[in-house]
Amino acid sequence: MTAQYKTALFDLDGTLTDPREGITRSIQYALGKLGIDEPDLTKLEHFIGPPLLQAFMQFYGFDEAKAWEAVNFYRERFKVTGLYENRVFDGVMPLLEELSNQGRQLYVATSKPWVFAREIARHFDFARHFKVIYGSELDGTRTNKVELIAHLMSEEGLDPATTLMIGDRKHDLIGARSNGLDSAAVGYGFGSFEELNAEVPTWHFETLAEMHQAFMQRP
Repeated sequence: MTAQYKTALFDLDGTLTDPREGITRSIQYALGKLGIDEPDLTKLEHFIGPPLLQAFMQFYGFDEAKAWEAVNFYRERFKVTGLYENRVFDGVMPLLEELSNQGRQLYVATSKPWVFAREIARHFDFARHFKVIYGSELDGTRTNKVELIAHLMSEEGLDPATTLMIGDRKHDLIGARSNGLDSAAVGYGFGSFEELNAEVPTWHFETLAEMHQAFMQRP
């Protein structure tokens, strides 16, 4: 069923890893620096996935200057501690091994700055499965998934017809569709079923095991 995809692009947060603790604690730290006390970390989980600058503006009504201040405070903690408050989802490693053995090319496409994404992949030992890890720049360039995927496809000379984007939020599915790619929504991350279904993904896998199974099937 998925044999036509020679290349797979993976989102990072909520698709390969569960970054809940590191991201929410770093958001809490940034808000604290700006005089906002948020003791409940679960209320900050909607920050996982979308570009941070826009998320601060949307969820807290910050103007762009204040949102950048928040992002910089966030990074202050994230780059030292939050990066490592993370875990690879159970089943990701066997899936990546299988896809590599099948001869597929794998890339990471994340809104997170690539400098952080590459360190996470190195630290948690899955960098070896990916040809290149693409992310945004620290100045906010390419945090938009549409632009990021367009950049990756062009840099790597990939064919949209044989490339699949896999992610857990609507941004991944919109980015795929805008660039002519099929998409796979995963239900174990941070996007609700309603959010993902509204974007009509090509595939919808509730669990990692289900996705692994689909990649094992031969036409």
